[in-house]
Amino acid sequence: MAEYLKLALPKGRLADDVFNVLKEAGYTIDIPKKTRKLVVTDEDNKFKYYFVKPSDVVTYVNEGVCDIGVVGKDTILENEASIYELFDLEIGKCKMVVAGKPDQTYQGDLRVATKYPKIARQYYQKTNQNVTIVKLNGSVELGPILGLSDVIVDIYETGRTLRANGLEVIDDFLDISSRIIANKASYRQKFNPINELLNRLETSR
Repeated sequence: MAEYLKLALPKGRLADDVFNVLKEAGYTIDIPKKTRKLVVTDEDNKFKYYFVKPSDVVTYVNEGVCDIGVVGKDTILENEASIYELFDLEIGKCKMVVAGKPDQTYQGDLRVATKYPKIARQYYQKTNQNVTIVKLNGSVELGPILGLSDVIVDIYETGRTLRANGLEVIDDFLDISSRIIANKASYRQKFNPINELLNRLETSR
């Protein structure tokens, strides 16, 4: 009996985008739009889909609960997990940016509000600028507004939230998209089905 390939997928809109890419590659499965199921089995292809919080995808794959997963490059960098990054799906595209109030000079010591402290710290290490990182989990745009920080480091997609709060992009420094990652042991043990998936994704482009 063939063993299932276990895939960790992010809940929400991105999961729909992933299924569209899979369908283009010939993996056909109908997922009910309003299902609350967290595990869906594709018997034809011997896949098991696990729908998890996007920030947890790396954890499920790193711990070997799932063989592969789909996650943003930002989450991969922020977690620094011991996984393989295999394939750029080229969906969920956005940028990581530094943003602040317009018409200000950002030199000397800075306070930086962000949900991504590791990425922010690595960015500023390259600029040789002294910074204090302020970790926030919510709306980082409030940092400069309330004087908690000078600038923010955050995901930039449309720019509407920045503009609505009187902020602008100072620098965009990282292109982000969704990637397929793999557990290292799973990649060795299930190389054939994983490699077939990657080949079919590449061919369907």
